[in-house]
Amino acid sequence: MSARISAEVAATPASGIRALANAAWAHPGAVHLELGEPDFATPGHIVEALARAAHDGHTRYGPSVGLPALRAAAAEKLQRDNAIDVPADQLVVTAGGVGGLTAAYRTLLSAGDEILVPDPGWTNFTTIATMLGATARGYRLVEEQNFRPDYDHLATLAGPRTRAILINSPANPVGYQWSAAQQAELGEWANRHGLTVIADECYDQLWLDEPATTFAAAAPDTPAITVFSLSKSYAMTGWRLGYAVASGPGGAQLTQALARVQEATASCVSTPTQHAGIAALTGPQDCVGQMRAAYRQRRDLAVTRAATLGLTAVRPAGAFYLWICVPADDTSAMALQLLRDTGIALAPGGAFGAAGRDRLRLSLAAAPADIDHGLTGLAGFLATRSSP
Repeated sequence: MSARISAEVAATPASGIRALANAAWAHPGAVHLELGEPDFATPGHIVEALARAAHDGHTRYGPSVGLPALRAAAAEKLQRDNAIDVPADQLVVTAGGVGGLTAAYRTLLSAGDEILVPDPGWTNFTTIATMLGATARGYRLVEEQNFRPDYDHLATLAGPRTRAILINSPANPVGYQWSAAQQAELGEWANRHGLTVIADECYDQLWLDEPATTFAAAAPDTPAITVFSLSKSYAMTGWRLGYAVASGPGGAQLTQALARVQEATASCVSTPTQHAGIAALTGPQDCVGQMRAAYRQRRDLAVTRAATLGLTAVRPAGAFYLWICVPADDTSAMALQLLRDTGIALAPGGAFGAAGRDRLRLSLAAAPADIDHGLTGLAGFLATRSSP
């Protein structure tokens, strides 16, 4: 007798990004531009804080919602950097941004419910819902209006089982960054339809032109769970540390629900890692500015180089990706062929939704020389395909 797998897990597709990455790892000498993995080392004072915490015996269970000192540090950071005043007891420490998103989904969705997610959008926005027996429905974005939601399309999607709408700014994979007015507009729409907003703001510190606006600041009267992560801002992807913030009407109730989810699914986040998080949020912030400046420089180089090569790409206002238009209906196949022919690994746009079927995503979290090589190789690859 073989094991029986749950229908929800069986229905959850594997990540198209990871599939390409696995192929790239098996390709000797591949140029890795497919993953959102900062190429910087975690700042030394953060590493030292973890080592010191472990050495001093801070290795036991902690509160399910997170260490009080880390929750306080996160609340201070939100006031300092995001212009929102949320009490520390409305924050829940999570195992990275994915942990925060999963907790938010579990808090709001039951099997059979629906959540509206941006198309294009990060793969996990959909797969987390599928894993819970819920349905993610992609809403269109209007590129000519800074990727504002197509509200006519949204109106056709919202139904009696719709419980939440997810937004992502700065956005993966496109790099758009919504203004305060755009976020307030979305908040008003969510209120009219009785929806809670999940705001993925894991790239909140990686704005490239103007500081990003936090949804909770732009729409304080809308029930929301905002998810933050230390992974990108502090080059801590493998540390798995983030936090979820409940705001708006019912914020305390949302926090209590998030805490129950956290207790049942994770017990608590690694205690030494939380001590490192305290050092990250309260220590010197010049490391964040330096990484942001590097991404900005790479963005400018990549946009200029892409235009020179005749490639059409969106100029990102935040995060660290270049969203490139290509002549294809299936970029999954194209990305694999590009890897085989050139050794260049780019993420297939179709992994981010139907709107990405003719796009490839290039990560700017790489050396400028690799970015230039990737763009040059892609242009040559496309030229070869278009030749008679």
